[in-house]
Amino acid sequence: MTEHAVIARRSFLAGALVLLGLRGPASAQEPAESASKVSAQEAAGKGSGPWRHALTLLGEPKYGPDFQHFDYADPKAPVGGLVRLGSQGGFDNLNVVVNGLKGDLEGGITQIYDTLMEDSGDEPFSSYGLLAEGVRIAEDGLSVTYRLRGNARWHDGKPVTVEDVIWSFDTLKANSPFYAAYYHTVAKAEPGGEREIVFRFSEAGNRELPQVLGQMQVLPKHWWTGTDKNGKPRSATETTLEIPLGSGPYRLARIDAGRSAVYERVADYWGKDLPVNRGRNNFGTVRFEYFRDGSVLLEALKGDLYDFRTENIARNWATAYDDFPAVKEGRLVKEEFPGRGTGIMQAFVFNLRRDKFKDERVRRAFNLALNFEEMNRQLFYSLYSRIDSYFYGSELASSGLPEGLEKVILESVKDKLPASVFTETYKNPVNDTPEAVRGNLRKAVGLLREAGYELKGGKMVAKATGEPLTVEFLEFQNVFERVILLYAAQLKLIGIESSIRVIDQAQYQNRLRGFDFDITTSNWPESLSPGNEQREFWGSAAADKPGSRNIAGIKDAGIDALIEKLIFAEDRETLVAATRALDRALLAHDFVVPQWSSAVTRTLRWNRFGRPAVLPKYGASGFPTTWWYDEALAAKTGAPR
Repeated sequence: MTEHAVIARRSFLAGALVLLGLRGPASAQEPAESASKVSAQEAAGKGSGPWRHALTLLGEPKYGPDFQHFDYADPKAPVGGLVRLGSQGGFDNLNVVVNGLKGDLEGGITQIYDTLMEDSGDEPFSSYGLLAEGVRIAEDGLSVTYRLRGNARWHDGKPVTVEDVIWSFDTLKANSPFYAAYYHTVAKAEPGGEREIVFRFSEAGNRELPQVLGQMQVLPKHWWTGTDKNGKPRSATETTLEIPLGSGPYRLARIDAGRSAVYERVADYWGKDLPVNRGRNNFGTVRFEYFRDGSVLLEALKGDLYDFRTENIARNWATAYDDFPAVKEGRLVKEEFPGRGTGIMQAFVFNLRRDKFKDERVRRAFNLALNFEEMNRQLFYSLYSRIDSYFYGSELASSGLPEGLEKVILESVKDKLPASVFTETYKNPVNDTPEAVRGNLRKAVGLLREAGYELKGGKMVAKATGEPLTVEFLEFQNVFERVILLYAAQLKLIGIESSIRVIDQAQYQNRLRGFDFDITTSNWPESLSPGNEQREFWGSAAADKPGSRNIAGIKDAGIDALIEKLIFAEDRETLVAATRALDRALLAHDFVVPQWSSAVTRTLRWNRFGRPAVLPKYGASGFPTTWWYDEALAAKTGAPR
């Protein structure tokens, strides 16, 4: 998807948001009713709505209460075999609670945990029950209740309890910047009826909130509040390399700290026959291999040291594989998959906490100096397009001038927004000719002069102090140096001196957590139904929280107001309009210099795997979750080592 090859490692079960509701055949509880098949008596009971098997923000869920499996999963898929996944960097932590705040989390650890719900990969925003067999939303919109399956078990055989869910919620919200923002308006979690958890909200109208609670990874309270083999009390607020207890389809069997992690399929996994799981999680062993350097990671694929790679570097896709014998022989397969499930903003991000980036004119000057067209020709083999929206590639992206409901939403907070939101369409500068390049550089110099700078001796300096305008680009991948060198050459033409500092991933994460950078690269993948996470991405409350995703440090009353409009949208039409309004306002402030993206996901894999006839519409390849080890193909290609 992007040139910046692994900005944030994604987990084995990388997915969007998980929500709620399906009954499995082994549950002792009665079947959850569909929304259209509930009694009036039940619907009126205690002011709550009906029990549902699924929740969706887009019309009706595709799958009914009696569905057997997702269309993109094959219940007859063979089980067993090994898949090896490669990742750049290392790890020193197995505790998801402090992810983003402390340590470097192992990339596959989330697969040991079940969530309340499981997303559908062929619907934009629908989810079905995993740990939860049913859900109901209070008629006043101030609470949601989940009912656990009676047969849900931890790997030690103990039941997954209401207490586990409540403890997980409280612990995650108290210790994780992400969950603190995500669950900001969830006042508390408390026991309800038998096997029921009630989440109470501080305000009504947040349509997404009942669903996003379903994505929460439920942790075993008895394990985390217990002691290790040496009798030392465990702490959910600290990093650990002790293998944690889980409830999911895989257990972590062993690790070589920082180098590899081996997961084994749980043969007696309690949820293996649930409709959301049939035909999924087919590999007997999943191994994560870590490589410190991006070049080594590439060569490791060629050396058959791992099986599947998402290729985010255009030069590699265009030149690194075609002469490789395994590709010519069909043993290493290059394949593109459409990317339909997300929007994306990837960008050079300014640290707005630093005075030199507080003026929007300075930030716009940096965009004018970026010669994307030359980069695309020289470095990217013309494989990319310039991003011009925080929701690029989706229907949520703004375009043209605001009109209709979008304009109404913007006018409701008009006093908090730049006037240009109503009168100008956001456009990135185009540098497709020498004349255009010169013109954009002249505009950049003009903006910098307006912002209090002047050119002296070929350097851009502050008029008041004489201090030169210099910047440092912070990265953790050497491959990005060639991009920044081209950018730096353009910046130098307008008197801005720049440097690049490439550090290891652990140092990089620590500096981001402490907001210790000038400019870095980051990205924000967006679902087709954005919601509460927008507070964490752009909200003022998250700007100074170490480890938050608002790494730019955006604090803007208009942005905050539009985020709330989006979160509390009452229907799809309003959600789309509010998202486009937010997009337009974010773009107007030039908080970032947008980079580039592609409409496809480019992949390579060693040809020893089978896949379903249907792939998830919104899940790209679906690898490895719905794929399987193919003995016949492996015999031709060679078994993995």
